[in-house]
Amino acid sequence: METLHLRGTVLPEGDVRDIWVLGDRLTFVRPPGGATTVLDGGYLLPGLVDAHSHPGHEPATMAFDADRFTGAALAYAEAGTTLLRVPGHRAPIPPGLRGDPRLPRLVTAGEWLAWAGLEGLDGPQSVPADLTAAAVAQARANDGWCKTYGDWEPFTAKTPVAMLTELCDAVHAAGGRVAAHCQTAEGTRNAVLAGVDSIEHAWYLTEDLLTALAARGGAVTPTWSGFLPLVADVRTKPEGERKAWFLDGVASLRTATVTAHELGVTVLAGTDALDFGDVVTEIEHLIAAGLPAAAAVGAASWDARRYLGFPGLTEGAPADLVAVPDDPRRTPAVLRHPALVLLRGRRLRDGSGAHRYG
Repeated sequence: METLHLRGTVLPEGDVRDIWVLGDRLTFVRPPGGATTVLDGGYLLPGLVDAHSHPGHEPATMAFDADRFTGAALAYAEAGTTLLRVPGHRAPIPPGLRGDPRLPRLVTAGEWLAWAGLEGLDGPQSVPADLTAAAVAQARANDGWCKTYGDWEPFTAKTPVAMLTELCDAVHAAGGRVAAHCQTAEGTRNAVLAGVDSIEHAWYLTEDLLTALAARGGAVTPTWSGFLPLVADVRTKPEGERKAWFLDGVASLRTATVTAHELGVTVLAGTDALDFGDVVTEIEHLIAAGLPAAAAVGAASWDARRYLGFPGLTEGAPADLVAVPDDPRRTPAVLRHPALVLLRGRRLRDGSGAHRYG
């Protein structure tokens, strides 16, 4: 059986190493016997991650469609995104899709779960009679995560901190983690103080909240890609509280990106896409906000994988990697055209003959 042998600069450490692919696992120890295909890998990094995506959901109704999901997931894999966190989905993702070797690995959180007191609530949210019990059940039924809300409409009720605290305590006791939608100052503060692990969208974070989040190993997912395309249109709207809330919230994402990183909070790259999400564009948004390029790439690769419980390019790790000809920490745009994509040990994209030798 052919053994794939890669030689390249392994990121983030930056050491030139040889890696062999055995089935769906990596090893740094040359295996005995067998033909070997040797590829000059250039720069090797763990497969990319979209840490906030909702593939397969129809925009108007947010209904889940398996064919739509498959199309989006195939596009992700082809582009080198080998892991998706789906913090909220309308229906369980079928086992056949979760186990499809062509598609990225998944970290799911079950249904969106909301408090009945959130005024103006619409869309895909489930409003259970017992929010805490539902959150525990979703974390257990999925990949250790549940998804809830710190807020919804900007000028109406926010989920009370006591309710969120009860939910977080119960999920943590069950061994799970909590992601929360946060787009208001009060909702964000309630979520952080309650013990939420991952602050999604991350508007109106302040240094004291980020310090608390850092102390417990939390994360923020700014999802710049979901908001920046709307800014120009919002600026044309009449002046008012809602316009100010949106523009100020987007402006606050710089704190959620740069100050979070400086304080030791894990920054995750997430596109909030309903179909294919361009993670490289999200990396570029993080850099434009002031995040160092190496940290921005890590937010969509090695740091994101570590936070979600997946190893990087280590002995025995899953064979999910991307190879590019130049250092993405200096030139992130090189990630748009990977020379090689491996997912579960399968070559989804292979470079030209120029990348082969031996």
